[in-house]
Amino acid sequence: MASPEPSPDPSPAPSPVPSPVSGLARSLILPDPADPRLTRRVTGIDHEGREATASVVHERPLTLFLNGQEIVTMMTIGDHPDYLALGYLLNQNMLRPDDRVTAIEHDEDLDVVVVRTERATDYEEKLKKKVRTSGCAQGTVFGDLMETFEQITLPEAAVLRTSWLYALTKTINTCPSLYLEAGAIHGCALCEGPDVLLYMEDVGRHNAVDKIAGYMFQHKLEPDGKIFYTTGRLTSEMVIKTVQMGIPILVSRSGFTAWGVDLARQAGLTLIGRARGRRFLALSGAERIVFDADLSAVAEEAPKHRRKAADADA
Repeated sequence: MASPEPSPDPSPAPSPVPSPVSGLARSLILPDPADPRLTRRVTGIDHEGREATASVVHERPLTLFLNGQEIVTMMTIGDHPDYLALGYLLNQNMLRPDDRVTAIEHDEDLDVVVVRTERATDYEEKLKKKVRTSGCAQGTVFGDLMETFEQITLPEAAVLRTSWLYALTKTINTCPSLYLEAGAIHGCALCEGPDVLLYMEDVGRHNAVDKIAGYMFQHKLEPDGKIFYTTGRLTSEMVIKTVQMGIPILVSRSGFTAWGVDLARQAGLTLIGRARGRRFLALSGAERIVFDADLSAVAEEAPKHRRKAADADA
């Protein structure tokens, strides 16, 4: 199927914004809970039979083409389609780190995004090897991801101070987000030291991490010294994508899968889960952790910031 010819996405590039929350970098992309394209108000009734109104997130299809080839249709909230497309292709090994992208074209009416590269591409055989992942919103991976995974070496000198970890979890819990507005969504953040550099949300955690991978590729942001944070489970998919991005530390407020832990240990990835309040559990790469925080000064997590996995993983 030939790709359509959408017009370029006219949305401007993100610009530095003032940081209203301690721990947020001054130049930052955040979800906009007030964007009417991302949520809408719906009226129903509550447990007492009274009328109640709630915000719900939009979920829409986005079909991705690489040059003239249809790759996949993803369910997404619809923001940052350019970063989502680039990150998806990178994390599927369909876009190489040294590829030159000549155009990214998004048509909101057709729900299509087209990535065009200088290099000719043909992934017909790769697309036949499809694996449905454990991620919500029907995550899918293709082909030979493990071949690349096994060749990656993560920097051993990376450090995670517990004071940074507690600062990051507090900042991410309290920054403006679609989760606090409507729930039913996953978030991922790219961090450095105690600062959050980039925060993305989507209906599937795989989409949120792909958006960050795409941003890093487009803006030539190096992974050295970075920390990746996710609200979702630490599955094999999350570990593989973090390692592919070259980031040595992965943190989640949720729990682990056995294969995720095995892959993290194989790659030398620092893997920290159940990071809520003053608690966390490291199952891989604990040698990178520096215990410099005073636990008596760390507050427990407020109930309003707990996500659905918090009680189940406690």
